Amino acid sequence: MTKTTTTKIAILGCGNLGTSILEGLLDTGNYKSENITITRRHIDSLVKYREQGVHVTSDNKEAVKNADIILVGLKPHNILPVLREVGPLLPKQSIVVSLATAVSLAELEDAIQVNLPLYRAMPNTATTVQESVTCICSNYKDEEPLNSVKQLFDQLGTSVVIDENLMESATVLGACGIAFVLRFIRGMIQGGIQIGFDAKTAGLIVNQTVKGASQLLIQNGEHPEFEIDKVTTPRGCTIEGLNEMEHNGFSSALIKGIVTSFEKIEKLN
Repeated sequence: MTKTTTTKIAILGCGNLGTSILEGLLDTGNYKSENITITRRHIDSLVKYREQGVHVTSDNKEAVKNADIILVGLKPHNILPVLREVGPLLPKQSIVVSLATAVSLAELEDAIQVNLPLYRAMPNTATTVQESVTCICSNYKDEEPLNSVKQLFDQLGTSVVIDENLMESATVLGACGIAFVLRFIRGMIQGGIQIGFDAKTAGLIVNQTVKGASQLLIQNGEHPEFEIDKVTTPRGCTIEGLNEMEHNGFSSALIKGIVTSFEKIEKLN
């Protein structure tokens, strides 16, 4: 989308993820602030968005009345009661997108009690800088609303359509994954400080190095080991460092962390 759209967006439950999406949408320049409505029980933290022209309210019923796309960013234990409440008020042309973990499409459909395009989506907080990956699933067969949902999230990074049985895995790898990667970056910065850099310079070097590594894989489409082999020379410092990390369980700890997060979500189902 290269021009301003008239699409009206409602974000119910505008917490950390909701505000990340909001800021990303506003920064694209493709959404007028007056066409976006956001809700939260306590709206004090949203005042700055009202000053930018966004409609801010604590009334979910009011927020959905004229919306084309409704993003539901409520906590999993709150989402079904709220959808039961607003279901009768949803516009006939609207699309509902749940951002909640561990709440199935069947549960969502049962809650809204109306036949509307219904999706689950799992973005991450990099929506703020239009670099999220968003996994999307639905049981709805019409391609047109799916294209609308993809178009929205593609402006905030990239999106991929997956089967619903992978949505919890997507939450761990894409959403929790932001925290995992940031913890890795923090560790690299700490190491950089120990070998002589000040924190600011270490951060600049590490952040750009991580960005460059990602772009290598995205643009070249190669396996990580292909790029690793390019910088691991015999008896070199890179292979020494890699082997020391592996001896101390680097890959194993990361995999265990991912699996543990997944098992936590599974317990919620």
